[in-house]
Amino acid sequence: MESVEHLPGIESRMVVTERIRTHLLTSGPLGGVPVIFLHGNLSSAAWFEELMLVMPVRYTCYAADLRGYGETEDLPIDARRGARDTADDLRSLFTALQIDAAHLAGWSAGAAAAMQFAIDHPRAVASLTLIAPVSPYGFGGTRDVDGTPSTPDFAGSGAGTVNVEAVAELRLGRVESDSPLSPLQLLRTVFVEPPARVAREKTLVRAMLQQKLGERRYPGDFVRSPHWPHVAPGVWGPINALSPKYFNASSIADIPDKPPVLWIRGEADRIVSDHSLFDLAAAAGQDPASGSAGFPPQPMVAQMREILRRYKSNGGRVEEVTMKATGHSPFLERPEEFLKAFCNFLRNGVAQGVL
Repeated sequence: MESVEHLPGIESRMVVTERIRTHLLTSGPLGGVPVIFLHGNLSSAAWFEELMLVMPVRYTCYAADLRGYGETEDLPIDARRGARDTADDLRSLFTALQIDAAHLAGWSAGAAAAMQFAIDHPRAVASLTLIAPVSPYGFGGTRDVDGTPSTPDFAGSGAGTVNVEAVAELRLGRVESDSPLSPLQLLRTVFVEPPARVAREKTLVRAMLQQKLGERRYPGDFVRSPHWPHVAPGVWGPINALSPKYFNASSIADIPDKPPVLWIRGEADRIVSDHSLFDLAAAAGQDPASGSAGFPPQPMVAQMREILRRYKSNGGRVEEVTMKATGHSPFLERPEEFLKAFCNFLRNGVAQGVL
């Protein structure tokens, strides 16, 4: 596993918690207002370094390598707990750092852990920022805004839907490759909206290659299904943990203590979308010959919008920001625009006495 070189001003250390040894990146003043960033799949805390370094000086920024990623202790993810392995790890990190409450920002799959943490520990969340978040009904296998499963066994979700050639490219460990499924090309064509390029490409790819692989890691195990597309989730790994069989954060709309929420996403996101490039139902295009007829694409954005509508109608404060010509990584693709929206959200909440 190649090491990742961190930017000047970023402190890298291991934090021993009651659950897991966590690799943590930190920037900002000692004792400042804590902001915690949670990364997604095929990434690590290192993806947030540029953002951490330009945050206003009043904030102390933290970004942890989550279980199964980066340099954090290599322990399996029990998918049957949904996002709770990660959310519980985060709670133990709060304890180790003596943090009572923090602004929480979860990106992509990291937003699943952020939502679960807010459900379990709402008073520990000063504010909740969801960056290109996975749906509150997970990824794949649901058919409408209410998260109704398309099949009884949640076929079309979980580790069996992951492209095996992309996993093979990860195993090769190549920082540079022309293969369209290599980490570098996925970064350039899927994580960001072409023709945009991001800073420190090779560093970000090295972080992608730190992804822990295997049946109990990424992507996880799967079982055969009688229903199209004939794979259903197993019980291990981060992709199964995002199956709606195990993950459902829709109850966030009903938590009694509601932190203000910022939902910020790219208009051209190809990963989290109502027609996601990685949703097998969307890829099949309702082709009767494929067996996908009656298995509609998951309306991921519509599902999130409906849950946040409920959140707001139940007394919560919600702000939605959609960034044009932007893909799945708005904080990397348009950092100045993202920073302005994020800091305005934090500052306005404080000014209104909400945070």
